[in-house]
Amino acid sequence: MSKEFIVPPKAKKKFIRDIYINREFSWLLFNKRVLDQSADLTNPLLERCKFLSIFTSNLDEFFMVRVGSLVNESLTEPSATENKTGLTAAKQLDGIADVVRRLYDVRAVCYNALRKELSANGVKILRASDLTPRQMQECKELFMRHVLPLLSLMVLDAKHPLMQFENERSYLLCQLEKDGRRMIGVVCVNPSIDRLFRLSGGKKVRLIPLEELVRLFARHAFTGYAVNDQMLMRVTRNADFDTAIDDTDLERDFTEIMKQRVESRARMGVVRLETDRAGGKLKDFVLKILRLDPKFCFTDERFFDYKFLFSVGNFLPREEAARLKYPPFKGAVPDAVAAAPSLIDLIASHDIFLSYPYDSMDPVVDLLEECAKDERVSSVMITIYRLAHHSRIAELLCRAAENGKQVTVVIELCARFDEENNLYFAGKLQEAGCTIIYGMENYKVHSKIISVVLKEGDELRYITHLGTGNYNESTSRQYTDLNILTSDRHIGEDAVAFFRNVAICNTDFAYERLLVAPETLKSGLIKCIDREIEKAKAGEDGCILAKMNSLTDKEIIEKFVEASEAGVRIELIVRGICCLLPGVPQKTENIRVISIVGRFLEHSRVYSFGKGKDRVMYISSADLMTRNTDKRVEIAAPVLDGEIAERIDAMLRTMLADNVKARKLCPDGEYRRVETLGEALNAQETFLAQAAERR
Repeated sequence: MSKEFIVPPKAKKKFIRDIYINREFSWLLFNKRVLDQSADLTNPLLERCKFLSIFTSNLDEFFMVRVGSLVNESLTEPSATENKTGLTAAKQLDGIADVVRRLYDVRAVCYNALRKELSANGVKILRASDLTPRQMQECKELFMRHVLPLLSLMVLDAKHPLMQFENERSYLLCQLEKDGRRMIGVVCVNPSIDRLFRLSGGKKVRLIPLEELVRLFARHAFTGYAVNDQMLMRVTRNADFDTAIDDTDLERDFTEIMKQRVESRARMGVVRLETDRAGGKLKDFVLKILRLDPKFCFTDERFFDYKFLFSVGNFLPREEAARLKYPPFKGAVPDAVAAAPSLIDLIASHDIFLSYPYDSMDPVVDLLEECAKDERVSSVMITIYRLAHHSRIAELLCRAAENGKQVTVVIELCARFDEENNLYFAGKLQEAGCTIIYGMENYKVHSKIISVVLKEGDELRYITHLGTGNYNESTSRQYTDLNILTSDRHIGEDAVAFFRNVAICNTDFAYERLLVAPETLKSGLIKCIDREIEKAKAGEDGCILAKMNSLTDKEIIEKFVEASEAGVRIELIVRGICCLLPGVPQKTENIRVISIVGRFLEHSRVYSFGKGKDRVMYISSADLMTRNTDKRVEIAAPVLDGEIAERIDAMLRTMLADNVKARKLCPDGEYRRVETLGEALNAQETFLAQAAERR
């Protein structure tokens, strides 16, 4: 089990005020829940290894984006305070440094436990101290043959300028001496080098990590020098660059602006230093040249990047590796969809519901393929935020354009860390004849919508896809998302109007059925909350059931508190950040919050008000975060089909009953296991079993 993670009461008190939890602290608690999965024995061993790697990747991004943003704010607006707990950026950074240091300790305990269990299952990850003389010689040969030729070297002295340490790349620093002169040698570790090397002999798989080889033998690269000391290090740079542009500057190509800003990430300021030793002159030297506060230097004696844990299973026989992973699973295709000669005609007869990954994304892809060929289809419009690297959806959009369809693609170039991928596909789609729109003024277009317009004689018909997740074939097998395909005319006309408004940068429009941020999504949801408040005040049952990734919007939080005080029963499934503290007497005592972290990433957003025939339900691309409700173009779509609404409601109820992966947010700000009453219930495993029955 993982080492107990304890935030001292004084430190925790800093992050909690009244009914609010600081956003950054809440995110760190979420990532701890991810790390907990690496110690959860209900997960197979190789999957637990992946969770530890995911925890580390999440933390890397947190430093690049959130810590980077706070560093910027501390420099430009040092007196500004966060609107819920009243903390300045500097105070938040102090608290983050303290909590993260504790998380590093917990990660070390988790890794050591995994390493021991891997050894018991036939995979031994070796340290230098484990090597026999014969293995030491083999390791040296591996280093000389496969590692040394790919290393870049540099010597820092009076004649050599200080180098630019690249973001998330490992370096070995060596204290060198030659002919009485002292200098520092730098070994840049090429990221293309294999992270694990297999040693020969024995029944067990014996692996030596790249880091161990570098520590053992990189000093030999400095021929003629005495190496008196060495230290492995890695820096994390601020990636929070400004994506706002001057919309009146018509002479500059936005794609070129984005390319320049993406490239600038490598040169932005350092927000974290990681070293494999706690002290020493080399560490002091690096802190000095980076001008970094020592509180943002963290120690891990073994690794900075744990992505190699994803590949451990590749060294085992296939059958043995399969035993240590989740059983393979393929999403179901509804019988009616599989049997339909035409998806367009099927959707015209009734709405279709898909729940990824339990249902396959294939029907959406197949619909686009049919649209590319069907003579009735006049136009296809789609929003793209994150595409798979090998995207069949992009291929089909190109084919539709080449077949003479009017294809409009709203592609978001400011999708963080996907900018380069989106730039590439924007070029491909444009070459094929698609009309490309790069977002909407300074709002990110995060909506998930496809609009298909069919012309049959003088009549126009509509097919609309509305979803909670990206048009990404890869993540559709890993993220839970909800999707509705409908021929509802009002939604179809709203969809066409939506793309028209994006094209002309107009946010002020009255849609018939859709709630669209930044204008009507928040106000529309607040009206639904107010309806439940009025019911409660009248002595009726007021209830709200919602699921999202994050809850930070203060206006909506305050409205939830008002509803709780009025007696409305509120149940929230919030995977990640939750800035609302439930269970506070006389304020939030009618609010329950759980988080589920499991095999699949919970990604769907659902907002449901009332119950039975009185229920109003939306699926949405938007979390209840200010960035989504006020600063992005988002859509919440009503669930009009009663059977689909019942199915979604049943899924939410199953998640609320989860007592295996669910964690309950308590009034003291801690997440605790849900009490197991009766049989164990893992919601995701339940949905997998139900999907297997549908296949």
